Amino acid sequence: MHRERRGAQSTTSARPVALFVLGFGRSGTSALARVLSLCGAAVPTGLLGATNDNPRGFWEPRVAIHLNESILRSQRSSAYDLSLRAPDGSVRPEKKDVWIRKITRFFSGLPAAPLVVVKEPKITALTGLWFEAARLAGFDVAAVIAMRHPAESTASIEERASRQNYVQSSPELGSAWWLKYTLLAERDTRGVPRVFVEYANLLEDWRREVKRISTALEIDLEARDDYAIDEFLSPNLRHHRHCGPVIEPFGADWLSAVYGELGAAARDEPWDQSVLDRVFDEYTVSERGFRTALENSNRYVKLNRLMLPSLVKLGLEVLALAHRRKGTWS
Repeated sequence: MHRERRGAQSTTSARPVALFVLGFGRSGTSALARVLSLCGAAVPTGLLGATNDNPRGFWEPRVAIHLNESILRSQRSSAYDLSLRAPDGSVRPEKKDVWIRKITRFFSGLPAAPLVVVKEPKITALTGLWFEAARLAGFDVAAVIAMRHPAESTASIEERASRQNYVQSSPELGSAWWLKYTLLAERDTRGVPRVFVEYANLLEDWRREVKRISTALEIDLEARDDYAIDEFLSPNLRHHRHCGPVIEPFGADWLSAVYGELGAAARDEPWDQSVLDRVFDEYTVSERGFRTALENSNRYVKLNRLMLPSLVKLGLEVLALAHRRKGTWS
């Protein structure tokens, strides 16, 4: 049984560090990125600014958003895809080189600083490309993985969807997205200096969490603006609170198992990586099976839409005539 503790990896070279904020996009990734920037980490220019969905800003570069959308579309994938298939793992070598060169140019244009924070939720599904490009650009790689109770994350998605008339969400959909991005964030950062931070813990005591990040990754976060962080992390940032048990919408223990283990990791307690492996494998098999069934079902549904009741009735009568209305056709 594998157990991981804080500080198993560290960033000790003189190279600048690209600190990736990873995890599901409704788990406090924006808050984490901003706090890290207020602790001395440089941020890219050309950020996605504040919107009605996030009035305090997203703190993610627009260039990274465009790059990730282009990469995912080139692989016939999307940020909203529920599959655990890794789009970056299926990129043709020649195309992979193109994307890595483009991402490397992004890193080459970052501010000259010993620590740069990079956050864009879709990177969680494309870490292979981004980590390789960062290293080629002269950076060491480290990760802060955002965690949040799945019920709070899904409630946040549903609230956002309710403000947008052209989309709908559900606890089932939000839970599947939470599983995908949380599982990928953990699995694809193995071997990379990393630390898990729960959103509720960050809001409760950000100084404790910043110290945890600094200690686990061996990075300097002392150049901080305490007043600005206190003002930014106001209590009303947490719109959804859930203290009860994790609700399982898929007839398995997937959410509670993942949240239980990574919640322990966010408290610096021993946790079992094999539990994550088990859920990853079970989710992969189930998702693949249901995806195939739904794709095939949709073909039948589309065909069925063409079969109007009047046409069905006419077709049945034609068949009856073809059988001269004999036997059971009478």
